[in-house]
Amino acid sequence: MGKLTVGALRAVLGVVLVGTVLVQALMVWTLITGSDPEDGTLPLTALRVVTVLGLGTVQAAVVCVWRLVAMVRRGTVFSGAAFRYVDVIIGAIVAAALVWFTVTVLNAPGQREDPGVTVIMGGVGVAILGVALIVLVLRMLLAQAVARDVEASQMQAELDEVI
Repeated sequence: MGKLTVGALRAVLGVVLVGTVLVQALMVWTLITGSDPEDGTLPLTALRVVTVLGLGTVQAAVVCVWRLVAMVRRGTVFSGAAFRYVDVIIGAIVAAALVWFTVTVLNAPGQREDPGVTVIMGGVGVAILGVALIVLVLRMLLAQAVARDVEASQMQAELDEVI
């Protein structure tokens, strides 16, 4: 990866991380201080709590992508250490889908006259799970690349012994 690409990606990741932390802090502050315009009634309070949790999933994924980018810059991404970050990203995406399904359930009673909104929201949740499956496939590709890298290193060592 080029320096410009890494710099741009880190800038985007930094903005996303700072933005999500600020939104979380404001929502938690609103919940703690009781300055909620809905006076703590559902569904706004429940949606705020779910949003705080959802932003946590985004933050976990952002931190792991940051770490993976650092590994790419160092040339160590094809190692076993990368798997834990990819696994956390997959878990964060699945958790985000579960959070979205919770939002869908909280929103559903208000959509009795137009259930299509709930169906569309459910479809979005399934799409989020699809992203987790895509990342899982990419994890399998990473595993193959790591195995081939290890095999190539072993073959190079054997070749060095012969020479």
